[in-house]
Amino acid sequence: MATARAVAALAIFLMVALSASHMASSLCPGADGLGVCRASGYLPGQSGNCEKRPGLLRGRFEKGKDGGGPSECDNAYHSDEEKVVALSTGWFSNMARCGHQIKISANGNSVYAKVVDECDSVHGCDDEHNFEPPCDNNIVDASPAVWNALGLDQSLGMVDITWSEEEPKMATARAAASMTMFLVAALSASRMASSLRLGAGGLGVCRASGYLPGRSGNCEKSNDPDCCEDGKEYPQYRCSPPVTASTKAVLTLNSFEKGKDGGGPSECDNAYHSDEEKVVALSTGWFSNMARCGHRIKISANGNSVYAKVVDECDSVHGCDDEHNFEPPCDNNIVDASPAVWDALGLDQSVGMVDITWSEE
Repeated sequence: MATARAVAALAIFLMVALSASHMASSLCPGADGLGVCRASGYLPGQSGNCEKRPGLLRGRFEKGKDGGGPSECDNAYHSDEEKVVALSTGWFSNMARCGHQIKISANGNSVYAKVVDECDSVHGCDDEHNFEPPCDNNIVDASPAVWNALGLDQSLGMVDITWSEEEPKMATARAAASMTMFLVAALSASRMASSLRLGAGGLGVCRASGYLPGRSGNCEKSNDPDCCEDGKEYPQYRCSPPVTASTKAVLTLNSFEKGKDGGGPSECDNAYHSDEEKVVALSTGWFSNMARCGHRIKISANGNSVYAKVVDECDSVHGCDDEHNFEPPCDNNIVDASPAVWDALGLDQSVGMVDITWSEE
């Protein structure tokens, strides 16, 4: 089997390396087979102070313009003179393309631009997103400098393009780096590649990707949550610690019922859940873009164990808004559990936070 597996792995790599498009990284399986990317849910609209722009492909990354907050990759704003872009959530790939130079072609011209932000395809209709809806799944949101370099009329707002990750004078080095990363991923027995990013301390270090300015509001306090404070900054995480056979985590208490501190409906099924159901939300890195939706995880604490269903994300990036009950982003190691989970483990709910371990048995 080893030789056959090696041949299969090499074949898959060659297909990816030779592809001129990015379909594999941006699409998800659907009922019609591989390559069908379907909506994961529907976001109720909420109007607000929306700084207008003419379309989806022309973005502004300057402070106070329609790009909203600072760019996610570097937590900074960028001048309209810089050639920078934001990519739809699938292509952004949990910050994996941050800092990459991509080649954009249109109108018979080409230009290189730097990826600095996510064009969020999941969240929207709030102040952080300029009260705009979530992006479509095939968007390159580009600065005016990119439009000018392509000789495009900015008043159009939306233009069909093609793009690739061919960086100038770096194709060979990037191909070598891609092969190295592929081999590491293929040989790894863990899920570290999907949930971690490199930090100054080496592999397995999950560092904050930025800081969210606090904004207080109507914070429902039935389970004594931490509520956002004006002016306070809260760390944001796109990653979580590696998942093992006994992953250490912190269990927090959350109600998934309508009108309680869980905020909106659960992300996996767009539904609310009774306090009697054994359900949990996982930090963003562990939630892994809905990859664990519906999974039953084993939670152990206090000498007891219980199985619970993953129904939601404990958002480690966004927060301090109505959708998140004006609570700050979750830490990167949270299993946010319903009262039924706490009861099954024989835990005192008034404590609110307990060290646990969990696994995907």
